[in-house]
Parts: sequence; C-alpha cells; structure tokens
Amino acid sequence: MSKKNKHIKSDPHSKREASNYKSPIPSREYILQVIEEEDRLITRTEMATILGLQDEDELEALRRRLIAMVRDGQLHRNRKRAYGPIEKFDLVRGRVDSHADGFGFLHPEDGSDKMFIPFRQMDTLMHGDRVLVSVIGLDRRGRREAALVEVIERGSEHIVGRLYLEDNISYVIPDSKNISQDILIPPESRADAKHGQIVSAKIIKYPSYKHQPIGEVVEVLGDHMAPGMEIDIAIRSHNIPDSWPDAVSQEVKRYGSEVTEKDFKDRKDLRELNFVTIDGEDARDFDDAVYCEAKEGGNKGWRLWVAIADVAHYVQLGSHLDFEAIQRGNSVYFPERVIAMLPEVLSNGLCSLNPNVNRLAVVCEMDFDPQGKITRSRFYDAVIFSHARLTYDQVAGMLYENHKGMREKYKKDLPHLENLDNLYQVLLKARKKRGAIEFESTESKFIFSDDKKIERVVPVVRNDAHRIIEECMISANVCAAKYLEKNKIPTLYRSHEQPEEDRIRDVRDFLKPFGLQLKGGEEPKPLHYMKLIEEVRDRVDAHLIQTVLLRSMQQAVYSSENHGHFGLALEAYGHFTSPIRRYPDLLVHRAIKYLVCRKPVNEYYYSTEEMDRFGENCSMTERRADDATRDVTAWLKCEFMQDKIGEQYNGIITGVTSFGMFVELENLHIEGLVHITSLGNEYFHFDPMGHKLQGERSGKLFRLGDKVEVQLVQVNLDDRKIDFELVKQ
Repeated sequence: MSKKNKHIKSDPHSKREASNYKSPIPSREYILQVIEEEDRLITRTEMATILGLQDEDELEALRRRLIAMVRDGQLHRNRKRAYGPIEKFDLVRGRVDSHADGFGFLHPEDGSDKMFIPFRQMDTLMHGDRVLVSVIGLDRRGRREAALVEVIERGSEHIVGRLYLEDNISYVIPDSKNISQDILIPPESRADAKHGQIVSAKIIKYPSYKHQPIGEVVEVLGDHMAPGMEIDIAIRSHNIPDSWPDAVSQEVKRYGSEVTEKDFKDRKDLRELNFVTIDGEDARDFDDAVYCEAKEGGNKGWRLWVAIADVAHYVQLGSHLDFEAIQRGNSVYFPERVIAMLPEVLSNGLCSLNPNVNRLAVVCEMDFDPQGKITRSRFYDAVIFSHARLTYDQVAGMLYENHKGMREKYKKDLPHLENLDNLYQVLLKARKKRGAIEFESTESKFIFSDDKKIERVVPVVRNDAHRIIEECMISANVCAAKYLEKNKIPTLYRSHEQPEEDRIRDVRDFLKPFGLQLKGGEEPKPLHYMKLIEEVRDRVDAHLIQTVLLRSMQQAVYSSENHGHFGLALEAYGHFTSPIRRYPDLLVHRAIKYLVCRKPVNEYYYSTEEMDRFGENCSMTERRADDATRDVTAWLKCEFMQDKIGEQYNGIITGVTSFGMFVELENLHIEGLVHITSLGNEYFHFDPMGHKLQGERSGKLFRLGDKVEVQLVQVNLDDRKIDFELVKQ
C-alpha cells in the first residue's frame, strides 16, 4: 500500500472528501490530527511528504486547504511559513469593533469576554477586520488588552460616505460611525464625483502607522438627500451583496416557471389536502403552508401538516447559487425594498408556495394530543397545492370577527382554519405552562408617499392569526431540531442561552427597591421570568421592569451545538421553516432530506467543524442585516422629523446614561436624546444600577420607563441624531 493510500484510508472523512472534490486530499480534521501527532510546527512541504501528496493538483489543493485553515482560524502560520494549531500559540482570534473616538474592542470567536484595543494598535485596523492578537495585560478597568499579531481578513474593502473637496485635497468621511479614519482620495481617483455627493470608495491602501487609508471612488451613488439613498448607503456600508454574479444568472436560467411531473418522483402527493398560506398583505415569498385536521372519535387531538418550500431541491450543494446564498446568509428587508437571498425566479417563483399551483415541499407531519403535546412527528418530501393565499387580517376576520362575506368566500377552507385555531388555543396554554417568555413590544411601519417620502408612521398590530402561524412554525422547528439531534447529524441549532450570572445579579439588585424578586436561585428558568412579567403587568412601572429583564437576555445565535432556547423555554430548537430567506433553514433541510433518504450519517456532506463556520457566518449576516435596517430606519425617522422642529410630544424614557436620557415618542416610536445639559443648572448623578439620573440640589429624578413631555429642538441627518428638551412643567 502506498503512503498516500495509507493516509487516505486512515482519514475518517475520506468518503466525504471524495464526494465533494474531483482530486480529494486528506480532510481538515485529518491534517489537524497529523500536526498534533507530530507535536511540532510543520511546513507545507513537510506536510505534503507526510501525506504522500506528489502531483501538482494535489499540492495545489493542499496549498489552498492550508490557506483556508489559516483564514478560518484552525491553523496559524509563523514567519518561517510553518503551521501549527491556533490553540498552541496562545493567540486570540476575533473581529474588531472600532469606536468613533479611535480605540476599539476585539470580540473573540471563542465567546470569551471582549478585549480592549488601545489607540496605537487601532492605527492599522478598521472596523470589522478579522485578526489574531496576543494578550499584553489588563487595562485600568480590568479588561484584557490586545496587541495585534496578524490581520487574517479585512472587514471592509469598500467605504461609503460623503466626498469633500478642500484646497484640491479630496477625502471621504465614512457614513459608518464605527470608522474613525477619513479616506484620502488622490485627484486621479476621484472619478466624476462632486463635492458633497455620496460615493463608494475602494480601499487601495489600508491604514498603517505612517498613513491613513487611501481609496479610489468606484461609484457615485448620488446626491445626499436623493430618495432611496439611505438604503443604497446601508447596503454598501454593511457590504451586503445586492447584485447577482453572472455565474448565478446563468445557473438559474435552466429553471422553468412550473414544477414538472419528473420532480414528483419519490414524493408523497398531498395535493388533495386543503393547504393554505397565511402571511402579511405585502408578502411576496411564501415559505410555509399549513393544514390541520381534528382526529376522529371525539376530542382525540389534531394532526398538523406544515409544508415548507423545498429550496434544497433547487439550490444544489456547491453550486454558484449556493455559494451566493452563503455570502448573503439571509434576505434583508428594508422599508419598500428587499435584498433577497435567492433570485426572484426561485424566491417568488418556483420555491414560493403560491396559490393554485403545484409546489415541491418538505413536510413536517405532527400529531398532537388534547393537551397540545406532540405524540408523533415525521418528515418527508411531498408535492402540495396551496388552495388559498390568506392574510392575517382575513383569517382573524373569519375566526374572531365572524366576517360573513369572508367566511362564505373561503367556506371550503374554514373547517381547517377552525381546527388550526382549536389547536392554537391548547398550544397557547402549553406555552404558558412551560414558561415561554413574552415581552410586550410594538413595532412601527412607514407609510410612503408617491415621491418615496414618509407620509406617516403607524404601529404594526399583531392579532391571533399571527400567533396561530407562529405556534405552528415553533412546533415544526422543535421537531426538526429533535430529529436531527436524535440522529447525531451535523446541523445548526437556534441557540438562546440563559442569561449570564452577572446580568442575573444586576437584575436582582435592580428589583430589590421595588419589593420584587426574580426567583429560581443561581439559574432562574424562563418560567420565573414569565411569572415576574405577569406580576408587574398592571404596574405603572411595568415598562421599566420589562426593559431591564429584556436587556438581561443573551442574543440568540446559530450554533452546531444544541444549547436550547431559553426565551421559548425549549430544550431543542432549530430554524426549519424559512429556507427561502434564511441559509440556516436550508442547511437544516439538507440534513433532514439526507436522513429521509436513509443515507449513513458518517458520510454526510458537512462536518461539525464546517457547521461551526456556517453558524458563525449566519449569525454575522443576521447581525449585519439588523444593523443595516436599523441604519435605514434611523435615517428615515430623522428625515420624517426634520420639518417638525418645535413640536411637542409625549414619550417614555427608554435609556439612561451619564450624558442624558433617550426618549421614545408615543405612537411614532421615534427615539431621541435629552442631553444632561438641558435638564437644569445643577449637577445630575447617574446611577447605572437604578437606571436613573438624579439632581443633586433639586432631587429631580429621571428613571427608565418614566413618562415625559418633550420638544423637538434639533435633527442631524448625517449623524442620525434627534435632540429633545423636556417641556417645562
């Protein structure tokens, strides 16, 4: 047996590599194993010799794999070009979070506490850079202090901002407040951009200790206040892909507009079941359809079918379309515009469960007992036919308002909708019993005029029809997570871990003066949170207490490990129900379809390590989308308020800081700052534990959750800032 064959046979993931690559080489896992067994640093040449790789294709594949392993933080390469596991170097890998004042923080990828990056170290870094650092000590606040070792990956290739021309010197002031350096633009790199215009500049020289970043204008977005400019800025500032590469455009041309008979092979035919979709009025892509029957013989429970668009059938592993979906991670929903994860031919066409057409689906079929407990579930590929496209308001009208015209129009579907409602009522009781946390919140929606200016801001009202679908989707997501966990296949879970100990301690310290208590000892359960929320619901300070509880929560992330979902009080939870708009759901579908075909788990396409990288990427793209939509929303709110200087509003204090307090206006849900200097000619002291400001002489007290009356005094569109002053009482 040759040395090469010996190593390939020893690699437990050799079958996976052979199925994924034309010229397979040993897997990442096996390369790490070899380096650890050697117990020394190994050069690429030495690695090739150990693995028995000789021909040019194999050596090139090894070179690429080692580069990728360095990029992904599995290996580190020293100055002598020798490789070793990252853990052996006592280095920390993470993303740079730059502050507008010039310093920064590192968010380690291992989940440990953030590290402080001093001004001098930030001179060569920019927001979003992925770096390796060493720990050089503790700062005056006791935080680990970082020194740069290596930039693994630059976070920004393009910067969006306003171009300024002064004395023949051009520079771009970035729109992002996380980037403190201005970008110098040489005269020959200015293109046709004019002073004050919004441009996109490509970084051609990253900052060093000797010079600030240098760029060239690659796109002129337009004038500062042009309609829709805020979305163009957000897309480019957050590096959200918004155009389809030619390879993807060519790839999707092979798709027709209809599902063909040959696609029905090995699928269960459910076209006779009265599936319907229930979504918002402005929805265009329909991921899910539902159908529910009451079991025969009295109150024996229900059978629920949740059909989810079979995106994995069309988005093939390793395709250009798949690669682009990974880069996007999710669809991004801006007001009046969507940046979809998949091209329209799929997202609004073949994959969308549109009414009165055949569609391919992955179905989760569940049996519920009279108490709402799932007694049986199974997954399979199917073909369905949606019998109606319903909206939440239509369903609520039929079920809760006895809308006779609507009930007559959808009389064929009505019995199944009533079954859904009956099931929902018991699921709601089960939800409360297990202690799922429900914070009261109100979202707002912009209504635009024909010239794309905000006409008004209205609250989004949720009704029980929203909650019916929500409970159906939660049930399917739970079944998916449990099915994949049971079969031990690499996948992504939606993990929401319990609050950290110090945050729980802060909550309890905050509650003491109110005579309230968060029970549950050192590890309170969701039920304890839910009972406290119920206890304070009718109090005047309920908003204050709920806000503090909400801020104690951790952020939900995608993880290859199942940590449960604290907020929903569930032991296992995954995202299965929205593969058109979320890549984690597509990964879950691939795992389920693989298991349905009864293929061996040890030959699955993905490893746990690859799932770790997918989880990190999908969590990042989710945060990126949230940040981008938040920027757009802030811009639009500032634009809406620009002509309202001097007007007075009722509001509620939503944040208290050492420099003032943030107030959110009632009904409009627009937030601005009341600066501490406008509170009066006296000293005000900030109490972070009590979330309050108090005047030293007058005793005036301003707390989180207090209702106040304010006057609008200033709007700064560039900085997305709104300033209020308190109306004198």
